[in-house]
Amino acid sequence: MLFSSRTKTALVTADEALPGRDHYLYEIPAEHEVLHNPLQPPFPEHLQTAIFALGCFWGAERLFWQMDGVWTTAVGYTGGHTPHPTYRETCTGGTGHAEAVLVVFDPDKVSYGRLLKTFFEEHDPTQGMRQGNDVGTQYRSAIYYTTEEQKQLAEDTLAGYNESLRQAGRPSISTEVAEAGPFYYAEDYHQQYLHKVPNGYCGLKGTGVACTVPAPKGG
Repeated sequence: MLFSSRTKTALVTADEALPGRDHYLYEIPAEHEVLHNPLQPPFPEHLQTAIFALGCFWGAERLFWQMDGVWTTAVGYTGGHTPHPTYRETCTGGTGHAEAVLVVFDPDKVSYGRLLKTFFEEHDPTQGMRQGNDVGTQYRSAIYYTTEEQKQLAEDTLAGYNESLRQAGRPSISTEVAEAGPFYYAEDYHQQYLHKVPNGYCGLKGTGVACTVPAPKGG
């Protein structure tokens, strides 16, 4: 991707991270270029949110906005320390953030489990601080849960998929499962990038191993 001036494969600590700021240095678009719904909250009360990191967020976002039941998506930075980072800062590895996709979905039309299946099958979750040719901490695989139910299902799905990958002779999953923290929206030109640039770069590639999502406990 653009501006990857140096590669960092070890996460910075809070003390090492860039200082950031208390506001965005750019305007956030009001509306999704494809779905034509707002990018920022408040969202309708019946909707739920999920946050995934699976490498370059350009291709990752397209995976989710194409799914029936997804109301809006946005790309941004999360899982790090620097408040309101820029893309250039994130690419240095100095913020600790991952490139991520915010997915706002209608659970009556698409389940969180279906989102998890897409997440695991459409990238390689075994690669650590990289995804294909994109190397650096910002390209790590992560699930940032917004509810305890999401946490449980993510952990159960990861464990099952890890076994499927082991049986296929693949390495163990390196995906982080962590509670969602602040999500900082990326710059305008990154939002729905592959709609604006249909033949643009997408470095995602799955393992070819199917992911089975278990039934939610208590469901």
